[in-house]
Amino acid sequence: MNPDLRLEIRRWIDATPAVLFDAWTEPELLKRWWGPENVECPEAHVDLKPGGLYRIANAFPDGNVVWINGEFLEIQRPQKLVYTWYIGEVDSESFPEKVTVFFQPVDGGTEILIIHEGLRNRKIRESHRLGWIGCLDGLQEFVKEK
Repeated sequence: MNPDLRLEIRRWIDATPAVLFDAWTEPELLKRWWGPENVECPEAHVDLKPGGLYRIANAFPDGNVVWINGEFLEIQRPQKLVYTWYIGEVDSESFPEKVTVFFQPVDGGTEILIIHEGLRNRKIRESHRLGWIGCLDGLQEFVKEK
């Protein structure tokens, strides 16, 4: 695997790992913050268990809705999540990306580390980088409102 096609994003957020883990995995909370800039999450489904599936809707300003979906591979509440990542429909030709999210207590808050692997090219890597930054901006605002 080309290491340039692995993405790592870090962000410190003023909340506990448990609060952030729940925001990441509870559909009603997820819908309140998920999405890059100008993208909303009108629908989220999460079956939080190893082998459980998730589906998250990304609604764009032009009315287009793109689904992100996958399967939970590892769950260590509130420290770590590992899941597959597909954009759009999954078929026998699809190759999953993998996302690992760490929630580490640091300086009275939590450092989130997202590792996104299996990216096919640099354009997709950059798109995901911007998407994750936007999602973390939304999560940061969400916890400020709580």
